[in-house]
Amino acid sequence: MNFTFPFKRFVVRSLLVTAITLATASCSWLESLDKDPTIDWTADKLYTEARSSLDDGNWTQAKDYYSKLEARYPFGRYAQQAQVELVYAYWKDGDAAQAIQAADRYLQSYPNSENSAYVMYMKALATLNETDGWFSWLTNEDVAERDANASREAFDIFKELVLRFPGSQYAPEARRRMQELVIAQAQHELSTAKYYFVRHAYVAAIDRAQRVVREFQNTPQRDEALDLIAKSYDALQLNDLATDTRRIIELNKQN
Repeated sequence: MNFTFPFKRFVVRSLLVTAITLATASCSWLESLDKDPTIDWTADKLYTEARSSLDDGNWTQAKDYYSKLEARYPFGRYAQQAQVELVYAYWKDGDAAQAIQAADRYLQSYPNSENSAYVMYMKALATLNETDGWFSWLTNEDVAERDANASREAFDIFKELVLRFPGSQYAPEARRRMQELVIAQAQHELSTAKYYFVRHAYVAAIDRAQRVVREFQNTPQRDEALDLIAKSYDALQLNDLATDTRRIIELNKQN
């Protein structure tokens, strides 16, 4: 009698049972790994752990906890404060775009809350950080224009903060930042004008230097821009314009 086929069937069934058992065990093990340890946490527990992570500088963990708190308890007593601290966590973790989005969500929901001035302040800082190198002078015009736009956007946010919340503790710092941004942007325009000048693009140099004179009259960069304009006129052999520009420089010195 031949027992080959029954034996083979027995072996196959045994292997299948073993494979299914192992697969089931593996799934259970993976599920235990994937299980969110915070799934049963209360709002109090989530906020406490989020705040602890924030205080410890664990920005990634803090973002995770705050996001879960906001999603699970959107109308709880920690919802508003969690959104505020989430903006800060995103910013500290270098995620400027998410910080701006979180700030916008908060300001849309709570436009006149006691924390709105702070959130606006953080949004302005995130706007400045969203592009690399605004304060490191640039050689690529496209990048330079992008960073200049970020500076103007941040300036407008600081300005709105000062106008809407003049008595806020963040208003004096916002004013100081606005002054810094004006000087920084004037320097940026002047640096761009110099970039064109050394490459003998004198018409472009004059255009950018005139922007400094026109838009940033009360900055230290104004007279330097006028001097660059005069030198550019010299290079273009526009002697009368160069003389007129130097006359303006002398008048400014007298004033």
